[in-house]
Amino acid sequence: MFRNNSLLEIFFASLKLGFTSFGGPVAHLAYFKDEYVDTRKWLDDKTYADIIALSQVLPGPGSSQVGIAIGMIRGGLFGGVVSWIAFTIPSVIVLVLFALLFQTYTMGEMTWISSLKVVAVAIVAHAVLGLGKKLTPDKPRLAIALIAALVMLVFASTIAQIGVIIVAGIIGFFFFSGNSNPKIKPITVDFSKKHGLVALGLFALLLIGLPIVSSLTNHGYVSLFDTFYRVGSLVFGGGHVVLPLLEQEIVPTGLLSNDEFLAGYGVAQAVPGPLFTFASYLGTMISGISGALLATIAIFLPSFLLIIGALPFLGELQNNPRFQGILMGINASVVGILLAAFYNPVFTSAIQNGKDFGLAVILFSLLYFWKKPAWFIVVIGVILGELFAFI
Repeated sequence: MFRNNSLLEIFFASLKLGFTSFGGPVAHLAYFKDEYVDTRKWLDDKTYADIIALSQVLPGPGSSQVGIAIGMIRGGLFGGVVSWIAFTIPSVIVLVLFALLFQTYTMGEMTWISSLKVVAVAIVAHAVLGLGKKLTPDKPRLAIALIAALVMLVFASTIAQIGVIIVAGIIGFFFFSGNSNPKIKPITVDFSKKHGLVALGLFALLLIGLPIVSSLTNHGYVSLFDTFYRVGSLVFGGGHVVLPLLEQEIVPTGLLSNDEFLAGYGVAQAVPGPLFTFASYLGTMISGISGALLATIAIFLPSFLLIIGALPFLGELQNNPRFQGILMGINASVVGILLAAFYNPVFTSAIQNGKDFGLAVILFSLLYFWKKPAWFIVVIGVILGELFAFI
């Protein structure tokens, strides 16, 4: 599949998607299929489905990982980098500019900022329901989700969240391993299993070593890189699940206020591309343009290393029922983690009165019943919020 002139093709195809892919990870996958499978015919439906399955196994942003993997299959390691840059850069630019404007003009008290927090309520509620239907279709997995939510509501911390994920994976290993055994054809890439093992080793080394280096050096940029790398390494379930981990790392430490955090999260819903570019906004708010660059690279770097490590082993991973069982348990816990995050900080920070709740209900209904895209919800939320302010 690899051709010497493929990098430019990958760049422009991915850039087009970066400007037009509104609506979140599921919508992104539909855009990808239309562009990469149906129009350009870079891969067939079966291979595309295999890549999506892989992205569900690994932590990190699912749709971005699919794009990176397609870039690597099409153009090698550099193809993956080019695909990521082109797909990500439009939303990075918008979120960095928003952060700079937010800081410059002190917009925290403006009505539309409060409206963006209400938008986040509707978006996260919709995500909880959607993930719940998909990832907790039976009573055992629903029980895992509810217990995970209770633990996170009582012991809200990053350590508790990691513990919930680990325990859920162990439960999945013992109770769900016999429930799934898909047959996957291995994907051909132009790098070897040895490269994959090196990438996985580097992933683990950074995950373990960065916190140590950060504590020893007490350097702001090292700490920033460590924070976002760790979040990118531990988020299972896609873009929305990044919210509770980032909130626990950023808000309690005083780097940002709840209002600043949720305002950026709301704007992130309005732009195309991956939700993980929320890190670009946070990095800018914490440490300017250099902070945006570090945070963006750090939160996506685990995805690169894991995709490089996993692609050569895709067949073995996807045909291993025990690994599938672990994944089923972890995915169920993701629903509970997101449910807890919906209550705190999203709902408690955004809903201050009956008008806020009414606006949230309207926006949720537009999402759930009328199937309107997320960017539309943001626009309507801001407009209605301004109108409600005069009531």
